[in-house]
Amino acid sequence: MKLISRRLLDDISVAAKQNPRLRQNWNIHPDNQFPAHRLLNAMEPGSYIRPHRHLDPFKDETFMILRGSLGVIVFDLDGNVTETFLLESGGDLLGVDIPSPLFHTAVSLESGTIFFEAKAGPYLPLQEAERALWAAEDGAPDAPAYLESLKNLFEAK
Repeated sequence: MKLISRRLLDDISVAAKQNPRLRQNWNIHPDNQFPAHRLLNAMEPGSYIRPHRHLDPFKDETFMILRGSLGVIVFDLDGNVTETFLLESGGDLLGVDIPSPLFHTAVSLESGTIFFEAKAGPYLPLQEAERALWAAEDGAPDAPAYLESLKNLFEAK
């Protein structure tokens, strides 16, 4: 049995701040081959997740905010933003279920943000058709500016 405590959330948050990618997972599922992936995701505002999609019809993703605030962004096939959702631990919207095959990403809008994520396993690396070729790659020189443009979508909310 795994227990999820406030202390665990504190520890994951510290680990995210120390991680060069500014995020840290804590898996509840036992391994990458397990059919149901459930994890805690600690994410700092400077962390960039390249927009992507899952073509497997069983790979819907569910996010539930535990701490902080998370912006979830959905795109069309050309990279135009079609929807945004602001998940806030003290707000009205606490979660979102993202169906495959929508292009999406998430941005941390507050230090210490942690969300619960659930999706079908097993883990498989993204295929070329699942990557948003119109978005900056992880680690690319234009990734920080692109991340800022995504976070700016939530300034007026």
